[in-house]
Amino acid sequence: MKRRTATRTAVLAATMAGALAIGGCSAGGDGETEIDVEAQSVGAMEEFAADEQFTATEPLEISMLWTDWPEVPVTDDWEVFDVIEERTGVALELTHVPFSDATEKRSLLISAGDAPTVIPLVYTGEEEPFVSSGAVLPISDYIEYMPNFRKYVEEWDLGEMIDRLKQSDGKYYMLPGLQEVSVPVFSMIIRKDVFDEVGAPAPETWEDLRTGLELIKEAYPDSTPLADGFEGQSMLNYAAHAFGTQAGWGFGDGTIWNEEAGELEYAGASEGYRDMVEFFHGLVEDGLLDTESFTAADAGGGAADVAEKMAADRVFAASGSNGTVNEFATALDETAGAGQYELVQIAPPGGEAGMLVEPRNFWNGFMLSADIAESPNFVATLQFLDWLYYNPDAREMLRWGVEGETYDKAADGTITLKPEYSYDDFNINPDGATDIKTDLGWANDVLAGSTESRALKESYNAPQFVEYIDTVLSTRTPRDPNPPAPLDEAELEQASLLSTPLSDAVRTATLQFILGDRDLSEWDAYVAELEAAGMTTYVDLIDGARERFAEQNG
Repeated sequence: MKRRTATRTAVLAATMAGALAIGGCSAGGDGETEIDVEAQSVGAMEEFAADEQFTATEPLEISMLWTDWPEVPVTDDWEVFDVIEERTGVALELTHVPFSDATEKRSLLISAGDAPTVIPLVYTGEEEPFVSSGAVLPISDYIEYMPNFRKYVEEWDLGEMIDRLKQSDGKYYMLPGLQEVSVPVFSMIIRKDVFDEVGAPAPETWEDLRTGLELIKEAYPDSTPLADGFEGQSMLNYAAHAFGTQAGWGFGDGTIWNEEAGELEYAGASEGYRDMVEFFHGLVEDGLLDTESFTAADAGGGAADVAEKMAADRVFAASGSNGTVNEFATALDETAGAGQYELVQIAPPGGEAGMLVEPRNFWNGFMLSADIAESPNFVATLQFLDWLYYNPDAREMLRWGVEGETYDKAADGTITLKPEYSYDDFNINPDGATDIKTDLGWANDVLAGSTESRALKESYNAPQFVEYIDTVLSTRTPRDPNPPAPLDEAELEQASLLSTPLSDAVRTATLQFILGDRDLSEWDAYVAELEAAGMTTYVDLIDGARERFAEQNG
């Protein structure tokens, strides 16, 4: 059986019950039209319930946008697509976009009306530009057909977070990946053996970390012991909360709630942001921060030379995820030797604002093209996606493959990969001849990481990562999210004209200040530049939407 791949590519296409229960309405602005359930249930199961296998009553083809990571090319013999089709009767037809410009290509496809039905790898907020045009489905109108989604939103206490997805019309246009436990995916990985060797304190705060870096620099003078590897965007993301701001990947729309003032302000012009920039500039001045790791291009998995520097005793702390730990370990095995080092992913350090981490959040989910609401397979498509994204058996399959074939599962739930298979990303069975990700398509980046129970998350991670989860949950406090401020169509257009030049200016100046290419004495001039670019108008626009939403929704 062969998966169906679209011949075109993007470049050629130039809470529960009451709170979440809704009537079946189609896309179309304020006008709500009941769908014809009988006519649009072709292929759907008559009684579809949570935690049950979805199997279409007749074969379906569903088109999906697929992001290609350069190191994980999709091949015709990936069994993930064949097994999905065997179990569900659904064949996925893929339209490919390269990772390097996936967001841009996705936008072009949606704007041109050429997007596939399913648009995955969508993070909260990324749907906003497509709402006013009616290009994407107001999926909140149809979740009555998605019992798995409803069940796990309720069981994992995510209803209030779901409400924050609402746009100005009270609907939401994407369904997120649900996480039973939410901890920062990216934080800091340290060579604990070296920190211990030099007598460095446990890096509970950024000042603790600085002390440790100074001691390491004394012992290893040729090192620049701290690195990012993700163009600075990862480290600034998890560091910002300790300074009472947001930055990097977490910059969002740029506004942040000022509790004392009772209003939103622009994060990039705040005192907390300046404090953060000043701290990292100090690390650069003292030779403690590898500046190349803030400028080298991130090709989708971080700059490769950070692992090389870690292995060469030139870097001893760096940004990364649980998977990055394995990349560093592989590199260190070749130089230091297995068992001769200790890598630990630590909770993001705290700071003057407290022992804070990012707000509890969702992982990536999906949007649907609006025209699916006219399809005779509409209900079946919703049922299939509800199974694919939220059914626990489907989630386990997408991570591990086929039980009894690629892995075994004990009575207590422990999952063991069969010896002939490897999972190289997490250094599981490194001697296995077949990697379940690159060779078979399981654990792929488009589908596998979206929704996870804690048990599933722990099944493929090392015990140290389980300790990381426990540490974050017990010693760090998630920052309160910004209050919702959905924009109407005219406001979205105005905001889009202002937000990009503002955020670009912030990112450019941030790097300049940190690297020393711009003196911090010019901070006031930088803020004036933001003012000239419309910062006050932009913040007033967002804060006005916040006030309106609060009035309308209590």
